[in-house]
Amino acid sequence: MPTKKTAATEAATEVKTTPVKEEVTKETAKEETKKATEEKAAPAKAAKTTKTTKTAKAAPAKRGRKPGSKTELKVSMNVQFGGKSYTTDDLVKIAKDVWKYDLKQKVADFKSVELYVKPEDGMAYYVINGKEAGSFYI
Repeated sequence: MPTKKTAATEAATEVKTTPVKEEVTKETAKEETKKATEEKAAPAKAAKTTKTTKTAKAAPAKRGRKPGSKTELKVSMNVQFGGKSYTTDDLVKIAKDVWKYDLKQKVADFKSVELYVKPEDGMAYYVINGKEAGSFYI
């Protein structure tokens, strides 16, 4: 027995879908990169398991950055005044020396330092480990 088609079911079956142009965003680019690295990793794993000779080894697959992982930002700063120039590394080294030699503390106890440079006075002020405050000439 043939089934009756209602106007609604005919309209639903006749609806043609048109492709929607997708905007390329950072998220879609990340997803495409992730898929590409997974596709590269899958054949490498399969090749590694099927080969039984000791001479041929598949190279480990490179993996992309995990979503949500943080990247470390590298900062470089120079303070220049009166013909002198100090980098952040120079100032931290001086603060460590003050910690070790002037304050007679262990270098292993040196955990953090906050530096405040005041070039017009020729001074650098420090707070080491959130407790010890002081200054030194630069």
